[in-house]
Amino acid sequence: MSILKIAKIGHPVLLKKCTDIKEFSTDILKKMIYDMSETMIDYNGIGLAAPQVHLSKRVIIFRNPDIEEKEKIKITPLINPIYKTLGDEKENDWEGCLSIPGMQGLVTRYKKIRYTGFDIDGNKIDNEVEGLHARVIQHEIDHLEGILYTERLADKKAFGFEKEIIEYWKNEKTTK
Repeated sequence: MSILKIAKIGHPVLLKKCTDIKEFSTDILKKMIYDMSETMIDYNGIGLAAPQVHLSKRVIIFRNPDIEEKEKIKITPLINPIYKTLGDEKENDWEGCLSIPGMQGLVTRYKKIRYTGFDIDGNKIDNEVEGLHARVIQHEIDHLEGILYTERLADKKAFGFEKEIIEYWKNEKTTK
């Protein structure tokens, strides 16, 4: 078990397109996903992409807290993922990122998507999702393309330290 070092904004690994995984069920791939899972849990994340731990590979992991039981976290690895939008409807919501610690931004994402990829054994995964699940998948796949959420801000001013965003932006939204 290893907690991996998180690449922070400004590191070139976060700006590169990642390469596909060619071989499944290998010990190297299993260790990578296990270590990524331990890292995501340690940092209290909801998703993590391989470039965030300095690995330029097309691998993401994520969890869906909407369906998780207390004290039981289900992590899904997704290898060589892609997504397609289901409709044109978009929504804005606040996002953070382990590579941009302590910051949040208001980001525009598609509401509904269909994603495909492979599990650790090379079995195809095909799923239609919406809401938070769709947002997490889009965010993590962006990492594989060298895109950070700061490039998708709904409003360039709607980005800042989490404490300030919570106090001034989120409270303002609820009081109007």
